[in-house]
Amino acid sequence: MPIQIPDNLPAFATLESENIFVIPDDRAEHQDIRALRIAILNLMPNKIVTETQLLRLLSNTPLHVSIDLLQMSSHTPKNTPQEHMLKFYKTFAEVRKDRYDGLIITGAPVEQLEYEDVDYWQELCEVFEWSKTNVYSTIHICWGAQAALYYHYGVRKRMLAQKMSGVFLHNNTAPRHPLMRGFGDTFFCPHSRHTEIVPEDLEALKQLTVLARSPEAGVHIITDSSNRQIYLLGHWEYDRGTLDGEYRRDLGKGLSPKKPKHYYPYGDVNAVPRFNWSCSANLMYANWLNYCVYQETPYNLEYLIPITTEGKRHDL
Repeated sequence: MPIQIPDNLPAFATLESENIFVIPDDRAEHQDIRALRIAILNLMPNKIVTETQLLRLLSNTPLHVSIDLLQMSSHTPKNTPQEHMLKFYKTFAEVRKDRYDGLIITGAPVEQLEYEDVDYWQELCEVFEWSKTNVYSTIHICWGAQAALYYHYGVRKRMLAQKMSGVFLHNNTAPRHPLMRGFGDTFFCPHSRHTEIVPEDLEALKQLTVLARSPEAGVHIITDSSNRQIYLLGHWEYDRGTLDGEYRRDLGKGLSPKKPKHYYPYGDVNAVPRFNWSCSANLMYANWLNYCVYQETPYNLEYLIPITTEGKRHDL
C-alpha cells in the first residue's frame, strides 16, 4: 500500500527513486478507502531532510497512510525555504479541530535551553494537550520526547557532561510488548543529544514502561500503559550520513566535537559510516502503525476516546 503525499513534495521524487510506493493526493482522493491519517509536527531545522527520513519509514508497511506536515506558527524556520513551508505545511491552528490516527513530534536542537525559554513552548504545550483528545497514538522523538515527559508527567531532563552522539547497542527489556515484536535481545539506534532522562525519575510513574535501554546511552523507548503515548530518546529516522553531517557541521563551527561513538569503522572519519539500525527502525514504525494505530484506532475518528494522563503537572 502507498504513502499519500503531494506529488511536488521533494520527498516524493526521492522515495519514488528508492522504489517506494507513493501516491499523489489527487489520485488517492478517487480511491474508496480510508487511509490512516498521520500528522508530523516537524521541529527539526532542515525540514526537508527530516520529512523525507520519516516518510521513508512510514512508507515501509502494507498500510495506506495519508500525511499532514505541521509547523509551529510561533516560530519561523531559518534553514528551510519559506516557500516550502507555505506550500506543504499547515499550522497547528489550521488543524486544531481535526482528528488523526497518529502523530509524530520530532526532536529539536533546543535541548540546552529551559523548556519555557523555547519560543514556541506555549504552542507546543497546546499540541501536547490537543493530542490527548484528537490523536489516537503519538510518537515523540528525542527532545520532543523529553519535552512531552516534562509536560505530561513533570519529568525533568539532565544535562550531560558531553554530547551523546553515536550508534549504541540497546537491550530489549520488554520482548512481549507489541512495539517490540520481531526485535531480538539487542539492537542498534543512533542518539544525538546533550541531555538525558534519569531512569529513577520514571520508576515512580507506574503508568510508564521502559521497553529498551542502552548501557551507554541510557533509556531509549518508553510508553504509557495504553500505547497511545510513545517516547523515543533515539533517532531511528536518521540516515547513514546524518551523524557524520552533524559532526562535520560542529567541526566547521569550531566546537571541537568528539567523534560519534561506534559509527565510523575503526574510528576512521573518512570511512563510510555504519548503517546498522535500518531494519530496527523500519520494524519499530511498522509495529507502531500496525499494533498501536491501525488495529486500535476507531474507523470514525469522531469516536476517539481522550487520553487520561495521571500526574500531569503543567497545565496551560
